[in-house]
Amino acid sequence: MANIIIGIHGLGNKPPVARLKKWWKLSMTEGLRTLGSDNDLPEFEMVYWSDILYEKPLDPNEKDPGNPLYIDEKYLETSGNFVVEDHSTRKKIVDYLGRQMNRIFLNEDLSLNYSFVSDTIMRRYFSDLEQYYYGNKTDHDVHYVRDLIRNRLSEKIRRHRKDNIMLIGHSMGSIIAFDVLTFLVPDIKINTFVTMGSPLGLPFILSKIAEEEKEKGITTSMLQTPPGVTYKWFNFSDILDKVAFNYKIENYYSYNSYGVKPVDFLVVNNYRINNIPNPHKSFGYLRTPEFSKILNQFIQEGKEAERPKLIKKLLDPVKKLLSR
Repeated sequence: MANIIIGIHGLGNKPPVARLKKWWKLSMTEGLRTLGSDNDLPEFEMVYWSDILYEKPLDPNEKDPGNPLYIDEKYLETSGNFVVEDHSTRKKIVDYLGRQMNRIFLNEDLSLNYSFVSDTIMRRYFSDLEQYYYGNKTDHDVHYVRDLIRNRLSEKIRRHRKDNIMLIGHSMGSIIAFDVLTFLVPDIKINTFVTMGSPLGLPFILSKIAEEEKEKGITTSMLQTPPGVTYKWFNFSDILDKVAFNYKIENYYSYNSYGVKPVDFLVVNNYRINNIPNPHKSFGYLRTPEFSKILNQFIQEGKEAERPKLIKKLLDPVKKLLSR
């Protein structure tokens, strides 16, 4: 059983898969280096799905900022002069609004009130999510796009079902990951589930998951951690990240049979380019000290688990010689 990290990206068009995979790896490696760890990354697989929704990927060689394929947020190492500000007042406001928002929009059975508000917001700001839940107008099957996207991840997980998996979902990728673990591969064990910049605490998303559970005959007043997560579910949010506005997802997901439920971390996403910050960017989340410690622990425990096998492999030839 080998350690493997599987990552699934979030909203919007992306650069080609090889470039995005490279930038995720550089971000994680930077975080480990800053932590002072000399551990190398284990095998890393990127689940890429933006090509399902976008005709062409973003072009790393495009120089014209006006071109829709121009990449305005490439991977850059952390700037040495990044200043961490105090957002304690904002945190109090966000915590209060988050509680009130879910009370207003969600019923006890997690059905949604005022769905037209959520639909309007989604159509205007989250077109990828709209296609994920409702499909294209030209689709005969309303869930055609959703199923295509989910299958990319489920196939990757099935391929590595015998490995020790850390699954990382960023932004909309965290929704896809949750859905796949809950509805498509509930029997496959996932050692560590990581969500970053996740909208899984928003009323609309909670109601959509509950709606699908009801379709499968499951009725609950609280959603559950995916059944195959065996060790931990870590959720990372920056208080300035608008996509992860309702960041305390541990309030909305209960324990699974392994005793796992979300553990929330408020972190500082230090991604910035041309002096413009983006507290939602995956590269910034992947190098935070909090995530880097968990990543380092995952790698170290994998090494320790492999050590007895390595020793056995080295000693077996010696034992055979001695037994002659």
